[in-house]
Amino acid sequence: MKATNIPYSFNESDDRIREVLDGTDQSFEELDQIPDSERLTFANGFYVNCVALFIDIRGSSKLPEIHTRPVLGKIYRAYISECVALMNQDANCREIFIEGDCVSGIFNAPYKSNIDTAFFRAAQLNTLIKLFNYRFEQKGYTPIECGIGLAYGRALMLKAGYKGSAINDIVWMGDVVNTAANLCHQGNKNGQKPIQVSSGIFINLKPENQRMLSPVYTTLGSLVGSPDQYEANLIDPAMEKWIADQKMKAQALASLFGTQPNSGNNLLGLGLSTLRRGLFDL
Repeated sequence: MKATNIPYSFNESDDRIREVLDGTDQSFEELDQIPDSERLTFANGFYVNCVALFIDIRGSSKLPEIHTRPVLGKIYRAYISECVALMNQDANCREIFIEGDCVSGIFNAPYKSNIDTAFFRAAQLNTLIKLFNYRFEQKGYTPIECGIGLAYGRALMLKAGYKGSAINDIVWMGDVVNTAANLCHQGNKNGQKPIQVSSGIFINLKPENQRMLSPVYTTLGSLVGSPDQYEANLIDPAMEKWIADQKMKAQALASLFGTQPNSGNNLLGLGLSTLRRGLFDL
C-alpha cells in the first residue's frame, strides 16, 4: 500500500476506532467459498473455506555474505517473479502476498478437488526450485533451498486500511494462515522434507495423493498416535522433464564444440530422473 501522507487527526482517529468497534457481529458472514472482493467494506467480513500456500527460502540471511547486492537483487527478483507467476495461473488463486523472500497465496477451496489442485501447485513450486538452481549454477550463484507449507481451513477475510485515504488491502486471518506459515518454516529444515502439509489438507486429498505423503509426529503427536502433519518431496514430471531435456541439449552442444556443459552460458541440467505419470516422490 502506497502512502498518501494525509495529515493525522487524533479526533478523527477516535471516530474511526469507535465506528469499527460499534459494528455488529452479524456483519461477519459465514460462506463456503471466497466471495468477490468488491463485496468487502470497512464494516463487514467473511469467514470462508480456503487453502493457504507459503514458500520461503531457507538460510536467506546468509546470501548477502556470499553475493553482491546486484546479484542478490537478480536472485530475489527471479525467485519472486516466478513463484508469483506459478501461483497466479491457478483459477482458484484469489490473493498473492510478498513479504521479504516469502511468497504466499490464498486459494478458493469449496470442493475437495480444489485442495488436490493446490497440492499440485506445491509440487510445481518444489520443481521450480530446480529450475532456479539450474540457471543459478550457470551463473556461478549459490543454489537455494525452500520450505513449502500448505494448510486448509477457515479464514476471516477483511478489508483493512485507512478509511477515506485509498490505502487499504484484503487481510486474511485465522489458523489456516498461521499453520501454513509455520509448516513452511519447517520445510527443508532439521531433516524434514521440503513440502509440509497440514492434516486438514491430507484428509481431503485423493487417495493417490495421500499415498505420496509421509506422517510427521511431534512429541505430543507420538503420545496420542496421530500425525501432526505430513511431508513429501514431490515434483511435477513435465517440468522435471523439461530441465532434463535442457541438459541433454547442453551436453550435445558441449560435445559438438568441445566445451564443458557448465561453462559460460552453456545450458546445465540437474540430471535425469525416472519419470512417472502424475506426481511422484523423489
